[in-house]
Amino acid sequence: MSLIGKEMVDFQAQAYHQGEFITVSSDDIKGKWAIFCFYPADFSFVCPTELGDLQDQYEELTSLGVEVYSVSTDTHFVHKAWHDESDVVGTITFPMIGDPSHVLSQGFDVLGEDGLAQRGTFIVDPDGIIQMMEINADGIGRDASTLIDKIHAAQYVREHPGEVCPAKWKEGAETLTPSLDLVGKI
Repeated sequence: MSLIGKEMVDFQAQAYHQGEFITVSSDDIKGKWAIFCFYPADFSFVCPTELGDLQDQYEELTSLGVEVYSVSTDTHFVHKAWHDESDVVGTITFPMIGDPSHVLSQGFDVLGEDGLAQRGTFIVDPDGIIQMMEINADGIGRDASTLIDKIHAAQYVREHPGEVCPAKWKEGAETLTPSLDLVGKI
């Protein structure tokens, strides 16, 4: 069953963020755009490349009013240790949420049978509604640059009810207004 259009799970979790342990909750997310990037485990192989790539896009995402959260089933203590030891992970400035209780991983339906989170990416709107989800197999890393266009599209559609963004849509490009006149014409 798809999570698109559903409200994200209520949660409260510990995170490592810029040298401190913080609490992040679903209440903190409401009223803002958010990206949740789930990954299997700290001190692994593909995961640091993905988080480093996400960090490369972080400034542009925050300029769009989006907060980014990485999430694994490791604890916030492990996140700190990984941040301190890895050159790539050491550059991360977004909150790294620990989900050892699996509340988030189960709520976003990415908890694998092995107790680890799958590679899931979710865009959540300011009402806490999931607008985009993508889940990859463990061996397939993600490209965070694609999130910029997806955020632009999600924000555009929210601000322009009745319009939709076609494939490969870029900010400022033409949109579509679904109607009987378009049926079979595209």
